[in-house]
Amino acid sequence: MTTPQSDSLLILVCTYNERGNLPSLFERIQSAVSNANILVVDDNSPDGTSAWVEEYMQANSNVHLIRRAGKLGLGTAIREGMEFAINANYQWVLNLDADLSHDPAAIPSLLEYRDECDVVIGSRYVSGGGMVGCSWRRVFVSQCANAYARWIIGWAVRDCSSAFRLYRVEKLRQIQLRQMQGVGYGFLEEVLWHLLHIGSRLREVGIVYTERREGKSKISIKEALSTIGSIHRVASLQRTAKSAQKG
Repeated sequence: MTTPQSDSLLILVCTYNERGNLPSLFERIQSAVSNANILVVDDNSPDGTSAWVEEYMQANSNVHLIRRAGKLGLGTAIREGMEFAINANYQWVLNLDADLSHDPAAIPSLLEYRDECDVVIGSRYVSGGGMVGCSWRRVFVSQCANAYARWIIGWAVRDCSSAFRLYRVEKLRQIQLRQMQGVGYGFLEEVLWHLLHIGSRLREVGIVYTERREGKSKISIKEALSTIGSIHRVASLQRTAKSAQKG
């Protein structure tokens, strides 16, 4: 791998059975940001996702792959991608979903705020954001989960659970990624709290989330309960931090 430049960008894509979506996703990413590197963290997908990426890499040196032993959870996959970015000295890492629900065409709108922010969230719940093709139940659950996180943690962030995020890698170096307990979607709330706790500057940019067209959603009741557990861990951290400040 070539040594990243000072303003280098790594696009992180975590996959499980996304073979059908990756060709279109890669094309859209390269159209939006032609000079970015792409890292796929694949949980040993039985549909041949890793094999397709390995073949693609033969003619594309900007694409990298971490092939894991099994389905270990989105949170741990994102963490491995962040650690890859840290170890390779990238300046920025941008995570987005592999199923095309996050439109790569929106990447430049997040990158616009690199000079003034450390974390930029592609948000469904600010001006310009929204959800398309999602069931009323999916919208309701998402809105309630975000409202609950804001209430119990005390955040002003409108979309705490969005995975479409741009991170300054130097800020990721300053937090203990391995100490975070969330293995699934709850990792998103945990890493966000730690980054805000060290003073990271944050901005939300409106994006339109589109329900996946191919494949099966990875969200389950078990995953939702795990996310609630992560929110409560973050709330506990918040209380402890406030008590320490008062003391």
